[in-house]
Amino acid sequence: MAVLVTGAAGFIGSHVVDHLLARGEEVVGLDSYDEFYARAIKDANLARARDHGRFRLIEGDIRDRDKVESLPDGIEAIVHLAARAGVRPSIQDPFTYADVNVLGTQVILDLVRRRGIPSFVFGSSSSVYGNNEKVPFSEEDRVDAPISPYAATKRSGELLCHAQTHLFGTACVCLRFFTVYGPRQRPDLAIRKFSKKVLLGEPLPRFGDGRTARDYTYVNDIVAGVDAAVGFVANNPGRFEIVNLGEAATVTLAEMIEVVGEVFDREPHVTELPVEPGDVERTCADVTKAGALLGYRPTTAFRAGMERFAAWYLSEGARQDGVAPA
Repeated sequence: MAVLVTGAAGFIGSHVVDHLLARGEEVVGLDSYDEFYARAIKDANLARARDHGRFRLIEGDIRDRDKVESLPDGIEAIVHLAARAGVRPSIQDPFTYADVNVLGTQVILDLVRRRGIPSFVFGSSSSVYGNNEKVPFSEEDRVDAPISPYAATKRSGELLCHAQTHLFGTACVCLRFFTVYGPRQRPDLAIRKFSKKVLLGEPLPRFGDGRTARDYTYVNDIVAGVDAAVGFVANNPGRFEIVNLGEAATVTLAEMIEVVGEVFDREPHVTELPVEPGDVERTCADVTKAGALLGYRPTTAFRAGMERFAAWYLSEGARQDGVAPA
């Protein structure tokens, strides 16, 4: 089976590519090398895949209809991960987020329609739940009150997928990722930013009193869920599902900062700042449906995942970030 992975050079996308190649799939990667962060980091993400005989990387934007139309024949499934990411930047530039995340998703879905590609997996986000007061978050909860443009674009993508299934019979699974971390994490995300600062001895900006909480999900668990979703859509034609992928546990911001200090053997110094617009108070995934449909079982506790992240960061990430740990 040939699988197209959009956003292939990104954090999650590159791990998905490596996993699919390891289990014998033909993989086509599409990535625009957007300037959101350094090209060199994305090149490093795909270092292993580039030398693989079953991998082909195409540089292009998902909004470019001609480029998308020129993708090779034989694609039987798509894992659509390409997107403008991040809650706070979306508040500053909502037009680009709507353009990439909504229009770009429709361009890819139109490719699915025209070529009759039967299987589609969409990378959504726990941000669609907004400030949901009910914990844990269930796929049955209402998601009509997003609190950032990013969240609104991800919900829009889910709705486009639903329309695709209804109109054309494409099997679609929308995966709501809960805060993903691990090796290759994007440099704008909190764990990596805090790791850099703690190694440099710089203060860590803590927005609020530290009691906000996230369901941190190790990237290998996410990849296992994506892989299972690819199998699910292949075996369930015409099916539409929304599925949470998380660890089903929460870690407060204060606890996260403490663990960052411990895994790098440094004392974190915190600067308290006001809560940022668009930040939700907590996230926590109900993964009952993921277990039932996909056999999803997260296996990596936060501390263990952070130890693996720290090992990667000291060997590769710190160098990318211009940090020379003592």
